[in-house]
Amino acid sequence: MSVPTASGAPHIPVLLAEVIAGLTPSAGETHVDGTFGAGGYTRAILQKGAAHVYAFDRDPQAIEEGEALAASSGGRLTLVPERFSRMRQALADRGVEAVDGVTLDIGVSSMQLDRPERGFSFQADGPLDMRMASEGESAADFLNHAPEEDIADVIYHYGEEPKSRRIARAIVAARPLTRTGELAEVIRKAVGWKPHMKKDPATRTFQAIRIHLNEELQELEGGLEAAEQVLAPGGRLAVVTFHSLEDRVVKRFLKERSGDVPAGSRHLPAQASRAPAPSFEAVAKPVRAGEHELNLNPRARSATLRVARRTSASAWKEGVSA
Repeated sequence: MSVPTASGAPHIPVLLAEVIAGLTPSAGETHVDGTFGAGGYTRAILQKGAAHVYAFDRDPQAIEEGEALAASSGGRLTLVPERFSRMRQALADRGVEAVDGVTLDIGVSSMQLDRPERGFSFQADGPLDMRMASEGESAADFLNHAPEEDIADVIYHYGEEPKSRRIARAIVAARPLTRTGELAEVIRKAVGWKPHMKKDPATRTFQAIRIHLNEELQELEGGLEAAEQVLAPGGRLAVVTFHSLEDRVVKRFLKERSGDVPAGSRHLPAQASRAPAPSFEAVAKPVRAGEHELNLNPRARSATLRVARRTSASAWKEGVSA
């Protein structure tokens, strides 16, 4: 996720300095930016001397707008219009077997949020879309055709919204919905929200629908496994998340892959001996945005950065856990 500068210059990614410090890119290295967006991380990695960056993004607008940076990179940037969970095959198709760093900036980008026509935000009215890849089922399709129970489950599990049943019932009663403004009003009315209240209740529901439509948590799990497979020994993984659902996935993955599993007891025998050798080791404690960055970009308030280093152990098989 990134923020536009006051001058309208290219977006500045959240925790940029911290991400680059964690990756420590250097001359001759090959890196993957799994979430290219406006190219902020990619640009910084190239400036540090990396020989090549493979930048992934499933959003065709991001790829199109990145062509200028690719053209000016002297052949050091390759844009890959693909989900980052497929980076292993996409890199293999381009003759790349291993890389020195992988960066993942999870969630929706400021470019997407700030464009009403993409339908990700209720801050400005737009069509109910929310599709990162601009294909497949839209938010309007889902909300206007899915059973009430399914809508409630999505809002509860991905938005952690305690009033999910009430909101889902109101959505079904208000069908058909076509605009973000309409949906936001339906949600506010359903929960009895007033303008003086602190947090707009539409936030959780919009987040939930977006995560569901774009399969974001499944994509994150696949992206972490793909990073494990493509990182060379000593390579670094930097992941920035923006809410607890994402961070829990990353934390659990790195905890397992680093061999940090609970000791056994007489009720639950130790499982560590049955787990593969650790494929990652922690580099530092989780990092949050500082006061200066928060003043520039309030969206960074919930950001968490986790960095880990790849060991020489083989990648775990998919689905294997401690």
